[in-house]
Amino acid sequence: MTSTQPALKICILRLSAIGDVCNALAAVQQLQSAYPEAEITWICGKAEAQLLALAPRLKLITYDKRSGLKGLLALKRQLAGQHFDVLWHMQAALRASMVSCCIKAKRRIGFDRERAKDGQWLFSNEKITKANSAHVLDGFLQFVAQMGIKTQAPSWKINLSQGDQAAASQYFAAPGKQVLICPAASKAYKNWTLEGYAGIAQYALSQGYQVSLIGSPAAQEMALSEQLNAACDGKLNNLCGKTSLAQLWALISQADLLISPDTGPAHMAVAVNTPVLGLYAHHNPQRTGPYHYRDYVVSVWQSLIEQEQGKPAEQLSWRSRVKDPQAMQKITLDAVIAMFETIKKEQQL
Repeated sequence: MTSTQPALKICILRLSAIGDVCNALAAVQQLQSAYPEAEITWICGKAEAQLLALAPRLKLITYDKRSGLKGLLALKRQLAGQHFDVLWHMQAALRASMVSCCIKAKRRIGFDRERAKDGQWLFSNEKITKANSAHVLDGFLQFVAQMGIKTQAPSWKINLSQGDQAAASQYFAAPGKQVLICPAASKAYKNWTLEGYAGIAQYALSQGYQVSLIGSPAAQEMALSEQLNAACDGKLNNLCGKTSLAQLWALISQADLLISPDTGPAHMAVAVNTPVLGLYAHHNPQRTGPYHYRDYVVSVWQSLIEQEQGKPAEQLSWRSRVKDPQAMQKITLDAVIAMFETIKKEQQL
């Protein structure tokens, strides 16, 4: 593809969440590489806009998914008179499909029928080809292929400012190898146990690593981080709620390892090539795991889903979710320590 091609106006629709937007960004940046003069507008949530502001050459329009009909009408007015050549409808949710009705586009590309839940297939006039992999990111890459572009191994271009990088480096309490723990996901059932987090934190400290806690200012995340630091006698560097999203990404980029459940910072880490030790029980890590570091996931998903469904995992939908509210408690500290040691060896930490 060259700049001699006519400039395209392309709209990306992916409202949330942080991890999914991170994965979608890898696909959009391949589109940008193929069409460097294209004008790309991304409609996203407010928090996600903070993330996407660090990526080059994107025009962002924020939409508050809690704003209801009033918000939809405001968005329609904002988009009035805009006509796009292509819409990538990258969110299979009814709310997002309603937003898509405000977007005028000739080509409206949506998911294949297997991924197009909540009737998303009704809101597109083209469907991507079914991906050979269950992973969310591989599904997003099919949007790239639908444009006739040869897909590449995912990578990201993130513009972290010198100011954010400097602020992040100052957050580290001491020099040396840095391990970050993100103990809380936005959905609490995805969190590991306090005892487990304290155990791996104390193990990392005993091995000479500096350990910091990260997370958002949400009350439940702040509370869990405070409890975890107390369980470790205040020896952890508790940064939960203290960073902006840009500073958090810079912090992750400077760390040697992130330990995290299934939540946004795990995918932010992949984007800046920081290894992730993922903790999974409810969702298939081959679908939602940290893309380049799925081999470093400690998962009990397969054994638990087979117990619940009474079938081998390969006979089940890749969307199958473990319903046991105590599922994350099945992850053992010994398994996490063993994976920590594997990562140390392979990444030479």
